[in-house]
Amino acid sequence: MAEHVRVAVIGSGFGGLGAAVRLRREGVTDFVVLERADAIGGTWRDNTYPGCACDVPSHLYSFSFAPNPEWPRNFSGQPHIRAYLERVTDTYGLRPHLRLNSEVRSARWDAERMRWELDTASGAYTADVVVSATGPLSDPRLPEIPGLDAFPGPVFHSARWDHGVDLRGKRVAVVGTGASAIQIVPAIQPEVSRLTLFQRTPAWVLPRADRRITGVERWLHGKVPATRAARRGMLWGIRELQVGAFTKRPDRLGFVEAVAKAHLRRAVKDPELRARLTPDYRIGCKRILLSNDYYPALTRANVDVVASGLAEVRGSGLVAADGTRVEADALVFGTGFRVTDMPIARRITGADGVTLAETWKDGMAALRGTTAAGFPNLLFIIGPNTGLGNSSMILMIESQLNYLADFLRQLDVLGGRTALVARPSAVNAWNRGIQRRMERTVWNTGGCDSWYLDSEGRNTTAWPGTTAEFRRVTRRVDLQEYQVLREPRRPRTQAPAGLGEGAVAR
Repeated sequence: MAEHVRVAVIGSGFGGLGAAVRLRREGVTDFVVLERADAIGGTWRDNTYPGCACDVPSHLYSFSFAPNPEWPRNFSGQPHIRAYLERVTDTYGLRPHLRLNSEVRSARWDAERMRWELDTASGAYTADVVVSATGPLSDPRLPEIPGLDAFPGPVFHSARWDHGVDLRGKRVAVVGTGASAIQIVPAIQPEVSRLTLFQRTPAWVLPRADRRITGVERWLHGKVPATRAARRGMLWGIRELQVGAFTKRPDRLGFVEAVAKAHLRRAVKDPELRARLTPDYRIGCKRILLSNDYYPALTRANVDVVASGLAEVRGSGLVAADGTRVEADALVFGTGFRVTDMPIARRITGADGVTLAETWKDGMAALRGTTAAGFPNLLFIIGPNTGLGNSSMILMIESQLNYLADFLRQLDVLGGRTALVARPSAVNAWNRGIQRRMERTVWNTGGCDSWYLDSEGRNTTAWPGTTAEFRRVTRRVDLQEYQVLREPRRPRTQAPAGLGEGAVAR
């Protein structure tokens, strides 16, 4: 027998836990959080690679309703962020709502009963509303490389780090130069015998203004909350002022580019290596990375930078696209995630019997980044075109939580067994506006191929505005953008006297 709940939340990262807290604060206690793993934390549970840390300042990378005056550093590491999420879970009484080891295998809308039917690894559920908070950084992307299956040594993705493998004294190859790789390389370089970095595209790297937050600061933030709020506000304001350069005037990023080049010159004296590490696209087109030890690590005697992607594996030999061949004992992929083709989309079937993946075959699109046409009472946290290039995703999550709260209020006002489904015209109008604004952004004009773009070159991930603007457009649900669905009225088996043949009692 399926357990019925008012709301089923999929995922227990920042988005899922944030949704759970907001539900409780709205007085909704009839909900479950379905998590495929055996613990909460999302990407901060899965990513445990050496050096793993956040590239957004700690006081901004936390919920506004759950401030943490005890952050130890400007940029906190993975253990501290995961511990923060555990504290949020306990503080807001979320444990009874958690259903761990409950991967959602399928979610199907039942139009007759006006509810979602979910099949999970721990049993069946039905729900009036489903909140998908699986996040874009959930499922690692491994490139298809000929011969990879026959590599004799350990192979793993950065998000599935194998801590049973001892890399000391081994020849290790790292594939990729994204946010994970630039943390992994300096962390493992001192202990491996040889480190080879396969770099398909160099990254723009800025200095990381990290330091220990002093005991005095932590005491002050705990005793005088206004100081903590001021720090968060300053961090937020600086990033809001930067948005225009990313979204409207990429030419204004020239100064930032000059800072990055100076950072590279200071760390890398070899002109040939420096040339290999210098990008040929506009800064900001790919995510800007922050590190003080990445470039120095690449100059060490036991490190080789191959300015080409990995093309083939021949036994223990790795062959780059430019023909360079090296031997390796272990292979680590820092090749990102399935962002524009999220696997959960294949498991969700809407009102017309069509999966979300089929609906999105020409590109992901959701009204206000939160609801999709054809999928009643389904909301996304971190949905299409809600990603940021320079600020904290927690700000976007909290805006979508406001929208979720008002969505539930609207259902309560409408009464009965009711559903709201985004009108295709509203979704299309919203998406056309987003894509029109995207034409001027650095992500579309900067001359790079990034994870912001799907296979057809459409930017279906980034938000082309400020976080303040997104909060405004998700403050309330506009019912004109939705079709109201009600439970079908069932005809009585026998019409009362006085009703003509074929009439239906109301």
